[in-house]
Amino acid sequence: MAFTYKHTVRFRDTDAAGVVYFANVLAICHEAYEESLATFGINLKEFFTNPSIAFPIVHANVDFFRPLYSGDNLVIRLIPQQLSGDRFEVGYEVIVGEIVAAKAITRHVCIDTSSRTKTELPEHMKQWLETNRKGAESVERRKSRETI
Repeated sequence: MAFTYKHTVRFRDTDAAGVVYFANVLAICHEAYEESLATFGINLKEFFTNPSIAFPIVHANVDFFRPLYSGDNLVIRLIPQQLSGDRFEVGYEVIVGEIVAAKAITRHVCIDTSSRTKTELPEHMKQWLETNRKGAESVERRKSRETI
């Protein structure tokens, strides 16, 4: 099963027009990414605090299909994939009810923190990617069977 994360939109997430501010969607998606790592057994304190390797985001984007409002109950589905030996991306579907309200992507590169040079993804991240990729594929297969 694909990893999903639940989030209720709060007033602080919205802008003056009463809809979720675009950058906050990425923050919510990053919360989902962090939770998926923790659920997989990765220690977040070690992962983010003085690590020997890091996974900075080198690209991010969001497409909106409908507004998100305070009080909306979101389900964020992660769809990760390895792009190369040192890169991966995480796709996110932001769902309200049964409707995909937004889609986002973050692309990450693995670097050695002391030299700031690209390095191979460590085994635990390859395993995290593979586990979550398989879950996302089974959801996509199920959805395609439902539409046939």
